[in-house]
Amino acid sequence: MKLLVAVVQDKDTNRLLDALGEENFKITKLATTGGFLKEGNTTLMIGCEDQYVDHALNVIKDNCSKREQMVAPISPMGGNADSYIPKPVKVEVGGATVFILPIEQFIQF
Repeated sequence: MKLLVAVVQDKDTNRLLDALGEENFKITKLATTGGFLKEGNTTLMIGCEDQYVDHALNVIKDNCSKREQMVAPISPMGGNADSYIPKPVKVEVGGATVFILPIEQFIQF
């Protein structure tokens, strides 16, 4: 058995939850915040048997799209710098980061 820990952008969460539910995957949803863009994201814990890991990964890949977004960088002085005019930069967001962990034992009450 494996535990998939998938970190996805909030914009992809509902679509992914629906798709995983249709495939009968059991999911625990955690609200989390990303460190780079300080935006909300969702961490999903998905437990599945080894033979279904590739299928779960395909569902995640099909429902978490990468896209570009313009962001304004944070002031290098960490505060309010009047002379600092941030130039927005284009960054790639979305997609999913998935950690696959072996499960030694699973107990459900």
